[in-house]
Amino acid sequence: MKQNLEIKNQVKRILKIVEELAPGRSVELRIPPYAVIQCVEGGNHRRGTPPNVVEMNAKTLLNLSFNPQNWDLLCSEGEISASGTNSNLAELFSKVSKIISNFNEELNDGK
Repeated sequence: MKQNLEIKNQVKRILKIVEELAPGRSVELRIPPYAVIQCVEGGNHRRGTPPNVVEMNAKTLLNLSFNPQNWDLLCSEGEISASGTNSNLAELFSKVSKIISNFNEELNDGK
């Protein structure tokens, strides 16, 4: 599967924010084919399929990063696959969205 470099960079930036806000290894967050991270405090996962998995495509990740209130809708529409007791990342993406909005405002103020 071919990767778009611009999208890959955006995904990596968003996931870096996620890792900083929710360090840990209890949830595996998958954005195929771009990246996979482990995040959220809790039990450590080392082998096999982790007990908490969240998977979405890059377009959904970008959408969620600007519209975190759509978490439940995106899950119900099958755009986000979330399994496990710690897999609801709605609150985390609300924080991600605020950081991205603040960063974008700072960039626009600097023009």
